[in-house]
Amino acid sequence: MFKVRLISGIILLIAMVLFVVPGGNILLFTTALLSFVAIMEFMRIRKLHRTPLAVLGYLAVFGLYLLLFLGKTEGILPLLVFLILAVMALYVITFPKFKSEDVVHLFFGFCYTALMISYIYRVRMLDGGAFSVWLIFVAAWGSDVCAYCAGMLFGKHKAFPVLSPKKSWEGCVGGVVGAALIAALYCLVLNKMFSQSGSVFQYALVCGCGSVIAQIGDLAASAVKRNYDIKDYGKLIPGHGGVLDRFDSIIFVAPIVYYLLLVTV
Repeated sequence: MFKVRLISGIILLIAMVLFVVPGGNILLFTTALLSFVAIMEFMRIRKLHRTPLAVLGYLAVFGLYLLLFLGKTEGILPLLVFLILAVMALYVITFPKFKSEDVVHLFFGFCYTALMISYIYRVRMLDGGAFSVWLIFVAAWGSDVCAYCAGMLFGKHKAFPVLSPKKSWEGCVGGVVGAALIAALYCLVLNKMFSQSGSVFQYALVCGCGSVIAQIGDLAASAVKRNYDIKDYGKLIPGHGGVLDRFDSIIFVAPIVYYLLLVTV
């Protein structure tokens, strides 16, 4: 299993580089595809992925990425309003086929998956996004590695004994500090090798805060799986599970990185 996880992880990392570096429509299409798979995985946990309710979610994903393609981000809020109206209309017309919990699950699922994932593309399209987009992955995956190492070396105090027995407060702090240090080093390398003028403090702050959010995202995904008594959201990525299993922390981090970059310029 370790070998499978390692190989698929390497392939995933290479794929992310190939899609993120060019940016533009290539990354837009990639994030759209990830969003479709993610919302399908999320709807599957309530066995709704092949229902008319899920179809409305898939159409909303298409509408979201069409707006991003056209550069009409101001249309995202109206899209959410129309999604609520459409979902409630379907709920009324087909009553009592769907429960109110199903309606909430679809709307939350759209925001949790497609809307949040789309921020990977939005960060990449910012000024300097070719470099700053990697802060998402440093804050998520870099933090995860640092938290694991710190927890193994120093972990003594359990942070979430019921939800995640192996996580310690020392590991959580190590993840935050490690992500901030990696980001600072990354900024120094960019400034040296590519004549950038990035702020070491800004990069460290963004990834330090991002690490906190990443760990919350990871735990949130685990909590949902425990509620529904499932091991993985899907089987798309051998050894890792589905898109939501591998991108659970990135889903939370991407919007935070986007807005922190905007307010700390």
